[in-house]
Amino acid sequence: MKTLTSFILFTASLSAFAAPDWSKEAEIYSPRENIYQLSENEFHNIVMEGRKKALFYPVTVSDLKIPYTPLVTFFETGPSDPVRQLLYKLAKVVSPFRSMDDVFNWLGLHEFPESEQSETPNPFPQLSDYERELPMGATLLETDQGKALTFGCAACHVSDLFGVKVLGLTNRFPRANEFFRQGAQLAPYVNSFVFKKTLNATEDERLMLKKAKKNLKYVGLKEPVVLGLDTSLAQVALSLAKREKDPYAKRSELSHRFPRRNKLEKMVADSKPAVWWNVKYKNRWLSDGSIVSGNPVHTNFLWNEIGRGTDLHLLEEWMHSAQHEIEALTAAVFASKSPRYEKFFGEHAIDIEKAKRGQKHFIQSCQKCHGTYEKAWDQPHAHNMSKSELVQNSNVRYHVKTPIKNVGTDPGRYLGMHEFAEDLNRLAISQNLNAVVEPQKGYVPPPLDGIWSRWPYFHNNSIPNLCALLTRASQRPKTYWAGPAVDKEADFDQDCVGYPLAHKTPVSWMKNPEFFYDTTKEGLSNAGHDEKIFLKDGKEIYTAQEKSELIEFLKTL
Repeated sequence: MKTLTSFILFTASLSAFAAPDWSKEAEIYSPRENIYQLSENEFHNIVMEGRKKALFYPVTVSDLKIPYTPLVTFFETGPSDPVRQLLYKLAKVVSPFRSMDDVFNWLGLHEFPESEQSETPNPFPQLSDYERELPMGATLLETDQGKALTFGCAACHVSDLFGVKVLGLTNRFPRANEFFRQGAQLAPYVNSFVFKKTLNATEDERLMLKKAKKNLKYVGLKEPVVLGLDTSLAQVALSLAKREKDPYAKRSELSHRFPRRNKLEKMVADSKPAVWWNVKYKNRWLSDGSIVSGNPVHTNFLWNEIGRGTDLHLLEEWMHSAQHEIEALTAAVFASKSPRYEKFFGEHAIDIEKAKRGQKHFIQSCQKCHGTYEKAWDQPHAHNMSKSELVQNSNVRYHVKTPIKNVGTDPGRYLGMHEFAEDLNRLAISQNLNAVVEPQKGYVPPPLDGIWSRWPYFHNNSIPNLCALLTRASQRPKTYWAGPAVDKEADFDQDCVGYPLAHKTPVSWMKNPEFFYDTTKEGLSNAGHDEKIFLKDGKEIYTAQEKSELIEFLKTL
């Protein structure tokens, strides 16, 4: 084991790169897109390397590895296979996939693009045919016991936006948490020796399965309340509750048999994965801003691995040895750019004069929380610009220190952090990484780069489009149907920017009950963000036309 002293010295020095200020006191005067202040060539190379780490999970010590070849054998058998039927019956799981492709599609993973995409702001690195064999987010680790399947960042942070794969954009329908939950349901009924015999597995693959079954005992799993949200917060909290309260959260037979009680067993604190390109503006992380110091990528790995039952001594060693990989991913995340509206719909789709009128409403009601967006059309030489150039942001200024605001939105997510912050802060690895959690009362008003592409809105997806967002809470739609962003005409409302509602809702969506969103359920409230923003003493500040102008401006961000 590395000594505590050596690890602290290591994390203090990091590498040859310039060390960013990850402290609570950090002041951000301009977007930290080049977080390590590298030369242009170094910056390009490490960003491309980091994007590859986002596509292929780099944590080799992750303890929840699934033997891949037997898994393929299992799912390639017919749904009526006796062994398969027995397992599903015992575990009460109804997922008779016919192939691994079915599994990956159900997980919400996206295939790699077949060719270069001109619309994407974050191009993918060059990959071999072997690397492109599985969809983005699925990772095959070559271990001493054979090929192991695990899942990485891209499972939740790649979206298919009208046929364009956007790295850093929230996956609309991720199911990575649910995959592990169903695996945990099946695991107790899968005898490793029967597994080996029936699926022609090797002894090493049997041992890999045996270890995965053991580690699943230390993973607290919870089903999301609706498709499109994840339960990562609850999974980390409930997983820590299955460990001892020592500095490295020791795993013991007693700790998993008698886990500590936690309100998140029942409390709803679901949220959607955040977009990456906002981190460059901030000095605190997560939708509630509760992580007030430390590199957010360090925290991401730590939370992922707590939620996978990993030995934290081993994780600390890996972080010590894999700092370059961590820095590469960090550089890629901070360098991420948002997709541009005109790239997808054409420059003709934005009415610049209307957007200019909307800019005034934005300055009046939105700028103080969400940041300042200086437009190219206001520059002295604007008369020489093309329409595509005019709608660009010439400068974006966010807060020097990331604020927290309570505007009456659903409190479940930020209240959830109160239920295990102490558990996180006591960990030696958290302290060594200077990753500090301070529960908040409210959420970060996010920078609005690429806001058009981030529907549905709020941390809990309770607002289907910007028209609904600019409607007083009592009159917002209580239910709506979600769906994939495939057809620009049918699946997206350009006037309201987001999901089409009522009679515009695609019929195919209404055939899938998982696409139904009900804001009356716990944790899914669409309340808040109206009074003192576009309402004053309950009265509307803006007319319908002025709201439409504001939306037109938001398209240009």
